Amino acid sequence: MQTAKPQARHTDIREMTFERALKELEAIVGRLERGDVELEESINIYERGEALKEHCDRLLKQAEAKVEKLTFAGDGTPKGTTPLDPDKDT
Repeated sequence: MQTAKPQARHTDIREMTFERALKELEAIVGRLERGDVELEESINIYERGEALKEHCDRLLKQAEAKVEKLTFAGDGTPKGTTPLDPDKDT
């Protein structure tokens, strides 16, 4: 028996803010770490946690794409912006 992909089953996650999804993900991790959840529920909340993680990753990548770095002229005055490339320089 094959289950649906977590993100396909948890369509409500698509509308969540990053903060709300992260808070729910932290709650799921806490429940799983305590170990006081029955096996079937553990599987279900683990799958939801995977979908929440993927959603948070997607939102972070979108935010990174929007971040820009200020550029300055030789005299130190701002002259514009360029896309941020965190791997290139700091």
